[in-house]
Amino acid sequence: MKRAGALLAVFILLLAAMALKGLLVPLPTPPGIPNAEGFDADRAAARLARILGDQQPHPADSAAGDGVRDRLIAEMRAVGLEPRITDDFACNENRRGRSVNCARVRNLVATIGPADGRHLLLVSHYDSTFAGPGAADDGIGLAAMLEIAERLRGQRPARAVTFLFNEGEELGLLGARAFLDRDPLADRVDTIVNLEARGVNGPAIMFETSRPNGAAIALYRAAVTRPMANSLSTDLYRLIPNSTDVAVFEARSWTILNFAVIGNETRYHSGGDDLAALDRRSLQHMGEQALAVTRLAASGEAPAASGERLYTDLLGRALIVLPLMFGLVLLGVLLLFFLVEGWRRRAFGMPLVAMAAALAGSAALAFAGHFLVQLLRPGDYWRAYPLAATSAVYACAIAACVIALLYVARTRERTRLRAAFWLLFCALGAALCLIAPGAAIYFLLPPLAAGLGISGRRWSAWSEQAGAIIACLLLYVTFGPALGLFEELMNGGPLWAFAPLGAMIMLPVLIEFGPVLAKVRPILVAAGAIDLAILGWIVAGLAPAYSADRQQLFTIEYVRDGSGARFAVNNDGAPVPFDAAWERTEMLYTTRRRWAAPAPAVPVAAPAVTVVGQQPVAGGRLLRLRLATNGAESVSLIAAPEARLRAAGAGAFVRRFGQGADTDKYYVRCIGRACDGAEIDVVIGSAAPVEFTIVGLRSGLPPAAAPLVAARPATARPQYGTDATISVSSIRL
Repeated sequence: MKRAGALLAVFILLLAAMALKGLLVPLPTPPGIPNAEGFDADRAAARLARILGDQQPHPADSAAGDGVRDRLIAEMRAVGLEPRITDDFACNENRRGRSVNCARVRNLVATIGPADGRHLLLVSHYDSTFAGPGAADDGIGLAAMLEIAERLRGQRPARAVTFLFNEGEELGLLGARAFLDRDPLADRVDTIVNLEARGVNGPAIMFETSRPNGAAIALYRAAVTRPMANSLSTDLYRLIPNSTDVAVFEARSWTILNFAVIGNETRYHSGGDDLAALDRRSLQHMGEQALAVTRLAASGEAPAASGERLYTDLLGRALIVLPLMFGLVLLGVLLLFFLVEGWRRRAFGMPLVAMAAALAGSAALAFAGHFLVQLLRPGDYWRAYPLAATSAVYACAIAACVIALLYVARTRERTRLRAAFWLLFCALGAALCLIAPGAAIYFLLPPLAAGLGISGRRWSAWSEQAGAIIACLLLYVTFGPALGLFEELMNGGPLWAFAPLGAMIMLPVLIEFGPVLAKVRPILVAAGAIDLAILGWIVAGLAPAYSADRQQLFTIEYVRDGSGARFAVNNDGAPVPFDAAWERTEMLYTTRRRWAAPAPAVPVAAPAVTVVGQQPVAGGRLLRLRLATNGAESVSLIAAPEARLRAAGAGAFVRRFGQGADTDKYYVRCIGRACDGAEIDVVIGSAAPVEFTIVGLRSGLPPAAAPLVAARPATARPQYGTDATISVSSIRL
């Protein structure tokens, strides 16, 4: 029983280590006393509070947006910046989808330093979504840039520093597009620092660079004392649909550093993104890094570099940087070493199969547990307490690893199991590098330590075990924090995807505890691990799904179309707490399914579209359309995938549609007051008539929706879109 208890303690300690991995990188504490040289998060936050005022949503080209802009101008002047205000009706495409968005945007531009030479550009956006005040997104950028300007006041940097506070980022990166295409200053920029947020707390991660990244990483490494960055993030970021202003600016050969905080996405693009939620430590960390990079870049003494680099921070204290080719060659050498060592130790066959079974089994067990819990509790049941759900996932990983070691490996020899694990580890790293070369940085140090330990056994009997233990520790301190950030980034799931990643951290530790496993009956060990996983899922299933801090996405819409009226609820799929015949269904205006139920008919003025011009173009025709919003805050024209739309926009901003899937619809959107009477050009790749769905959206709901608003759970709020009244009509053009 003592041995079984000791083994259970090992399992619990592993789970505790996985739960605490995010604490490996503590955030700095904001200063209580202003420092003439450093960044003052308290003073920056006070400026932000004055800018946001009553903390109402302030989307581009809105009355609330005008107020924020006026207050921002006052704060810019208070820190010594004299803004130049630009005014454009801009349009921009989504490069990963078939949409073009348009709006009136006014950018604020100010420069410190010499009039000649190349410029360092600091960028943040001052507009918010319709759903929230944007204290973090992107108030954190505004606050940081104003404090940096204060720190540079009275100094004479060797090169110019330009501050761009742009409008319309939330509507499709419109302010960035207007700056790049219309502002003459864009031709003088060579370096950019972009400040963003996808949450309200956590470290400020430098998650994206220009390519090749040599110059950007050399600047970042030389300037920053508390780095938080890795080369895998840039590669993975390019594979997901999210984008920032950098997606526009990367068309130029600028040196780019992109920063963001991503902690607690449940408040992102919602009313929860307020000043009270914005962590001053996150603001401090972002400000410190941006200020340090600005000072070094503005000094004209930034180190020169070229080529592509692998990099990762080590516990937020140092940045490890390697040439990409060196890292890839080293990974190849390690893979070859463990291939040879695996052959010599007879690690091929069942030991190697056991390692693969442990990773695959981790995903399978975690998927099964998650599936059963979600079957009983539809929706994001883990939202309030994600630690409970991820602990259950990692308990499944422990169970799968234990079962694979006991019943698949057919050996208890740690020498064979070590070789098998590190061979598979290096092979997986090499495979991942085919789509994300930056991942190589995470597959070098741990197997290198293990390999050196194996090589040193000729001189010391303890060398191999020492190397194995050091490799386990290196794997935890490098891969562990990265996995914690991945959990934050993928907080909406799939949860089971974390299991094999956690198994890669815990499996080599369990191999080292092989002698302890051997002293307890296998059936008892396996049963104990499975029981721990079951207990984990019970805890995750019983924990509250939502809380005051981490609320449920729950947006209510009133939709009026030609067939009648409906209420619709956009949420995470959990049943709605209303009495009516609610059903999950598709809606014409979105790709995301809603709960819908019949609603009383209420008059809703629909936008109108008039053709004011038409002319043939190569391979098709150009339509010029005039919009009448009739009170709508945004107007969308949606066409079927077969419509063959080529481009859309206005004036100098006619943009080609991005690359989407063959089944994607086309979207042309205009947002803001300037859309009323605006003329939009649409280029169609055929002469055949095209059916457009016209969608008008205005914030707020009719009185008939008051019972639904009152019945919305206390721990739920609109996110990614505000409660809205929507009209749907059609026109054939």
